Formats: sequence, structure tokens, C-alpha cells
Amino acid sequence: MTERVTATPAATRLIHMLKEKHGPLMFHQSGGCCDGSAPMCYPDGEFLIGDSDKLLGEIGGSPFYISEAQYEYWKHTQLIIDVVDGRGGMFSLEGPHGKRFLTRSRIFTDEERQELGQ
Repeated sequence: MTERVTATPAATRLIHMLKEKHGPLMFHQSGGCCDGSAPMCYPDGEFLIGDSDKLLGEIGGSPFYISEAQYEYWKHTQLIIDVVDGRGGMFSLEGPHGKRFLTRSRIFTDEERQELGQ
């Protein structure tokens, strides 16, 4: 089955390290504002999910949400969550570690879109 969101090995390692420190986690793909368009990592339940948020999948065993508006913009792509050195979103858990999560993407193939019902 084609996944709508995946994580690189480096991102998965960071997720596991953050879980050891903070417990269960959740992600939300930010749509802009203060932290730009970045995947944000929170302790599970700390970010309130609304009716317009969509569960895209899981990375590192943690749920990954995206707003309906962002989903409509990115639904033709697979989100690939990576990690790079630097300071990212000020509210995201990885920031104090000198790392930031980064969203990369690739366009789904025709076969993948068909599998996903698009």
C-alpha cells in the first residue's frame, strides 16, 4: 500500500529519541504563519486536532495530521519527512536539539494515485 507520509531513517531516529524524552508524539503539517510550512512535532495530545484536520498516516509510530486546505494542495504528493541541522519551528520538540524536521515531497505515479483512489 502506498503511504501518503513517510520518514527518512534520520527522521525516524530523531522521532525515537524524542519519544524517549517526551513520551508519545504527534505531528501536524503546519500551513504557514509563525513557523512557516513545516512538520511540527508535539507531545501527543498537546496540539488540538480540529474537524478540518486529516490524519495522513504515521511516521515513527506517531500520527501525522495535515489541515484539509494543505491536504488539497499536496494530495498528489507523498510527503517525506526528513531532518536537517538548524533551528526550525519554535514550538516543535526537535528545536532545542539543533535539528528541524523538513518536508520533502514527490509526485505520486499514476498507479499510486489509482491505488489511493485519486
